[in-house]
Amino acid sequence: MTRLLLVITFAALFAAFAKAETKPPDTVVSVDLNRYQGKWYEIARLPNRFQKQCVGNVAATYRLRADGKITVLNECKLKDGTTDRAEGIARLPDEGGPTSKLKVRFAPSFLSFLPFVWGDYWVLDLAPDYSHALIGDPARKYMWILARSPKISEQTYEQIVAKAKTQGFAVDQLIRTKQE
Repeated sequence: MTRLLLVITFAALFAAFAKAETKPPDTVVSVDLNRYQGKWYEIARLPNRFQKQCVGNVAATYRLRADGKITVLNECKLKDGTTDRAEGIARLPDEGGPTSKLKVRFAPSFLSFLPFVWGDYWVLDLAPDYSHALIGDPARKYMWILARSPKISEQTYEQIVAKAKTQGFAVDQLIRTKQE
């Protein structure tokens, strides 16, 4: 009986721990998309398959459209010195939903009806003056530190990394982006 009670206790603790680990990260309450639009420089990111060709000068430019969606232009420098560009679109997943949770698509528009072509873009932290932001996704697979200028202070960087760590992101895997 004692063993059974011990097994049940451990199973309950494990289930509680597993549930806590799968809780999505917290986002900021809202984002003023008018203030958010413009150019953002990538300061650091978690490794991902769609940016492995980028060697530096990574930036994203967001522009609000008349239909309420956002045009996204991602750019990066390639090994041969040329610039790679990818244009996409972002939208609110739910009309009237929080502006801190967006869906982004870089696939052709004729595929936009497929849910899996839309990726989560969650604003997890945002400076009051919109000078830097922490972006991630609910599964914690993707994460970016963005700033309005190509460089930020080491103190600011460390503060953002600490926030990402408290949200459960693998900050030990961060890649610092070279900006020229």
